[in-house]
Amino acid sequence: MSVLELTAEDFDEMTAAGTVLVDFWAVWCGPCKMQAPIVDAFAEKRTDVRVCKVNVDEQPALAARFGIMSIPTLMVFKDGQAARRQVGLSSLEEIEELCK
Repeated sequence: MSVLELTAEDFDEMTAAGTVLVDFWAVWCGPCKMQAPIVDAFAEKRTDVRVCKVNVDEQPALAARFGIMSIPTLMVFKDGQAARRQVGLSSLEEIEELCK
């Protein structure tokens, strides 16, 4: 499954149902660049989880809404509610655990 880029306009709709992993990132962020292929691999492996990204430079209101202070930050939403959060570079195994 491909990773979807979210904006403030579609965020609530795209995270409303099921389990959704959201990667808050920025182009200039070295650890975010390292996180990207891991998130992509997770998206390919777990088709039961919608995987999305939010560029914090392009969507500062979303970053502020969720108190994103450091990137990369991964958040899991379950049926529209923020359920879990992990800050910093995460392994595939850590992402699997986060989405349980």
